[in-house]
Amino acid sequence: MKIHLTGNLGGMEEGLHMLIGQLGIELDPEGIELEVEPSDEDMLEVACEGGKGRIRFRKPVHFYRALGLWVQSRRERETFRHVERPRFETNGAMIDVSRNAVLTVDSVKRLLRSMALMGLNRLMLYTEDTFEVREYPYFGYMRGRYTQEELRECDDYAAALGIELVPCIQTLGHLTEALKWNYAADIRDTPDILLAGAEKTYAFIRDMIRAASAPLRSRTIHIGMDEAHQLGLGRYLDLHGYRKRFDIMNEHLKRVVDICAEFGLSPMIWSDMYFRLGSKTGGYYDLNAEVSADVIAEMPNNVQFVYWDYYHGDAEFYRAFIRKHKEFGSVPVFAGGVWTWGSMAPNYGKTIITTEAALRACKDEGVRDVFATLWGDNGAETSVFTGLAGLQLFAEHGYADEVDRAELAKRFRLCAGGELEDHLALNEFDETPAVSEGNMHESNPSKFLLWQDVLVGLYDENVKPFPMREHYAKLAERMSLAAGRAGEWNRHFEFYAQLARVLERKADAGIRLKAAYDERNRETLGQVGAELAALAGETDLLRKQHRAVWMAENKPFGWEVVDIRYGGLLARLETASQRVRDYMDGTIDGIDELEADRLFYDAPWKMPQGALGRGAYHRIVTAGAFL
Repeated sequence: MKIHLTGNLGGMEEGLHMLIGQLGIELDPEGIELEVEPSDEDMLEVACEGGKGRIRFRKPVHFYRALGLWVQSRRERETFRHVERPRFETNGAMIDVSRNAVLTVDSVKRLLRSMALMGLNRLMLYTEDTFEVREYPYFGYMRGRYTQEELRECDDYAAALGIELVPCIQTLGHLTEALKWNYAADIRDTPDILLAGAEKTYAFIRDMIRAASAPLRSRTIHIGMDEAHQLGLGRYLDLHGYRKRFDIMNEHLKRVVDICAEFGLSPMIWSDMYFRLGSKTGGYYDLNAEVSADVIAEMPNNVQFVYWDYYHGDAEFYRAFIRKHKEFGSVPVFAGGVWTWGSMAPNYGKTIITTEAALRACKDEGVRDVFATLWGDNGAETSVFTGLAGLQLFAEHGYADEVDRAELAKRFRLCAGGELEDHLALNEFDETPAVSEGNMHESNPSKFLLWQDVLVGLYDENVKPFPMREHYAKLAERMSLAAGRAGEWNRHFEFYAQLARVLERKADAGIRLKAAYDERNRETLGQVGAELAALAGETDLLRKQHRAVWMAENKPFGWEVVDIRYGGLLARLETASQRVRDYMDGTIDGIDELEADRLFYDAPWKMPQGALGRGAYHRIVTAGAFL
């Protein structure tokens, strides 16, 4: 499509040229005339009448969203008018680059282009130690940390697209990787928590804040402070004795806020520690938690509190908890979640249910700032880009009271270049037989069936009654079809097609081995043992496809962890095959691993109705001591 832009672009030409390729348009004086007009109203309008187009907008990001909407509408019809009013002041994403997968600068730019077309105007890169602090060479060492120059390049690109790149760090807990080195001995309370009250700690924090904020335009900074469960109970306890943790938290927060003020920064923090400390059970989502007026009075009043919640499917719960946050004296920022973590594929069932409930409540309660988190817990095995459909849902909620599924699919095709139903089908890797619709209990069979040992089979009893092989066989066909129409996402769907093929073969391999051994059915035992060699070949192909996805998007650091997981799986498949051969030829009298009874895996939580189980890698692969 050729278009000719007229009117006031207001310096957005650079961002426009970043997007024309993705939009499939060409700027040409002979093209359709499209007049651009800034507006004082908080709105955006796209229209086309009499062969002439019009865009009105307030913020730069509204222009980029409007341009996409105009192109999308013009391809469907020649005459139209569409007006949207933003429901939020800021709406965006927080990308976890601290769980081994650190996006390359080019990948950040790719993400920013889609965000601009979606109309999302804030991006946070969650960096625990994955940014350069020159005073501390071991901070982020061999972890793919961003240099100052890389962060500045990302910020320049974001600014051209009307997107604020906000530094996001940790200044209390979640610092295991940063504090594991000897340099941190004097600033460590527990293995993951900084030593509050120590002057060396605040010198360290000052250097972190300077390094994280200096390359970026934003004067907002997220300073973390969540899930510091053992605050004051490690070295702090040895030095100072027991103190009320509310007092430690407030004193520490004030010191960090003062440091932020030195650099002209406005901080935001996760809110959970205040609720945990006010709960008799230590839980975050405790509606009976009491944060006293005295404690609230001691909180700094120039901090934004971020309410994070990606668990509840009931809008009323979010409303109630937003109101509890308002008792702190301000309206919170809300952080939801696109479930890219904890498994091999995104959990779109839970993503959609929680997002619909949460953003409905945010609109009802006057929350003006929201963002979606995309975490990478337990190794970041799932690509951030598989979460784009969830970001599209967040974006559309930012411009409408309700989101229409058909319209969402059109927007996703234009903004992300993907087919919505194919991307949502990734949900089926974990929403298998026996898992309730929506997978609200976060079962992750695609992960535990891939990594579990065929001889030990810790999850075999969980899946034994269910047709997992058939499920993944159908899913392999579904993913192969998706790969054929996936465009730039072809690499992802080829990987997922191969993952489904491996799971089809492996899901019941251990179950069949155990049954044949118990029945002393040597023929079947030999057949299953022989299958393991072919399974190893398919698994190695999967490893290479997974590697291709990772290397196309992330820095290479961190892949070694996933590579080692595949290497361990391949080694165990070879050992299992050898153990069966040794038994078959009489070298050994029995296979001890197959002699052992199989128990239902219910640790570390009691299995709820509609769940199959979930686990982290080190608890999936062995019942032994992993470390």
